[in-house]
Order: sequence, then C-alpha cells, then structure tokens
Amino acid sequence: MSSRMLSFTKMHGIGNDYVYVNGFEETVDDPPRLARKIADRHFGVGADGLILLLPPVDPGDADARMRMFNADGSEAEMCGNGIRCVCKLTHDLGISTNNPMRIQTDNGVLLLAYTLGEDGKVAEVSVDMGEPVLDPRRIPVALQGVERVINHPPQALFDWASVGDDRWAKASGLDDRMTCVSMGNPHAIFFCSDVTAVPLATVGPLIEEHRIFPQRINVHFAEMRARDEIIVRTWERGSGITMACGTGASAVCVAGALTDRSDRTIVAHLDGGDLRLHWQTDNNHVIMTGPAEEVFRGEWPLDTKNKN
Repeated sequence: MSSRMLSFTKMHGIGNDYVYVNGFEETVDDPPRLARKIADRHFGVGADGLILLLPPVDPGDADARMRMFNADGSEAEMCGNGIRCVCKLTHDLGISTNNPMRIQTDNGVLLLAYTLGEDGKVAEVSVDMGEPVLDPRRIPVALQGVERVINHPPQALFDWASVGDDRWAKASGLDDRMTCVSMGNPHAIFFCSDVTAVPLATVGPLIEEHRIFPQRINVHFAEMRARDEIIVRTWERGSGITMACGTGASAVCVAGALTDRSDRTIVAHLDGGDLRLHWQTDNNHVIMTGPAEEVFRGEWPLDTKNKN
C-alpha cells in the first residue's frame, strides 16, 4: 500500500484545538474522511476537527480562505477560535503580512487585526465577526410565528428528564428560556446560576439534534458573574464538549445584551481561557479578541490508494 506524508500544524485558541493543513502547498482529496481520522483523540493526532488554509477564490477579495471540518467530518461555516489560528498561520508561514488580514469563510470575508509577540509571530487576534443574525429562518430555527428567539418561553420543547434525571435543572438554577443567534453558524444559549451543575455530555446532544434545528445547533450554558463577565460551557455541533467556542462566545455576548443580563462589552470565561467581546453600537458588529497558539508540527501518512 503506497502512502505519502501530509504536513500539518496542530494549533489551538484557548483549548479549542484543530489540525491545520497549508493548502497553498498540500492537497487534501477527502477532507471529511481526513477530519474523522486525524481528529480522533485515541488513534489520530487528536483535535476538535480539521481546518484547511487555502488560497482565496479571488485573490483580490482576501489574503486566504479557510474551510473547517468538525471531528465527525461535517463541514461548518465558521470557527471563531479557528480563524484566529488561520490568521496566525497565514502570517507566520509568510503567506501574508497584511494587517488587518482578510480571511474568506463560508460566512463571507472577515477582517482580522493582530499583534505580534517578542518572537515576531502572531500572539493575539481581534476578529470582526460581523452582525449577529436573529431571524429564525436564517439561523435556522423551525419555530412558527416567531420573529426572534429571544428569551423564548419554555413550551416543553426539551424533555430534560429524558437525560435520565432532570434534577440538574434545579441544581444549576436553569432559566430554560432560550435565545438563538447565528454568528455565521447557529447557537442556542441558556442562562443558569451554576454551569458546573449542567450534565453537558447528555444535555448537549439532546438540544443539538432537536427537530427544531434543521442544521443542528451549537449549545451554550452561560453563568453571569457580573454584567461584564460571563462563564460559558459549550457543546459544539459535530464535535461534542469543547474547551472554547469563539462564535459561541460572540453569540452569548449578543444574547446577554439582548436580554439585559449583560453589557455589550464582556469577558467570557471558557474552559480553555478567556475571550474579550464587544458588540458595537455603531455598526452592530461583534469584535472578538483572543490568543492563537501553535502546539507542534508533524506529518500524517495518507493512503494514496484510498485517498485520505
């Protein structure tokens, strides 16, 4: 059986880790299959998924393009932590040193401003995440007669007892009203008084795969520490529990402000670290700021007979 070696870089944004492939030099024939294999934490490199750094469709529109695949092989529209690492990789490999940098995604071209560390490499990135989408048809959320899913009242949509024991809802101080926001990908946010009491591994998939979410959904439980400080735990669509979610933290910032739980500028504490969010009033854009780090580089054997 013949094989060739694929060069990759393992990177993370506050623990939200992906395997990155430089598509300016490498070719991946079957990204979904490679994502499932290389992201496996027992038999692969181990990651929340695979991200391809690619030439832009039109070089005049962007410096680079990203495609993101979850650990289950499904392709997602965007990844907030992932795009910061794409910016770092694009700069550190010498592909582009433009600042701000323009990265093409399935959610359009986003602007990223970065700062360098003492080693001359990208250390922190601010991403203009664009405007949040609140129209249920565009998120999408299949709820009839609803213009916005903000503090949506409980209507027995979710059978909390089906996870085995619904006492967690009381223990966590769950407010089971739901707010849904798209930041290029869909998010459902629930607020509670103790996120550690939420059995995320069982509640997360129950919500992610509910019939009202035709494209599944990312799930977040948020605990207010102060009006400018929120603790967030995340169940990520297609990947499960993750250390952090940048688009999710942006959605939580919007949900907190819309429901008057928080200010428009917050620090979000996620399991892997902190992100700074600001929902601007002048253009309605959300700005997300956080670190991007390289872990290591390596090579992965590709089965050329059976593609990737």
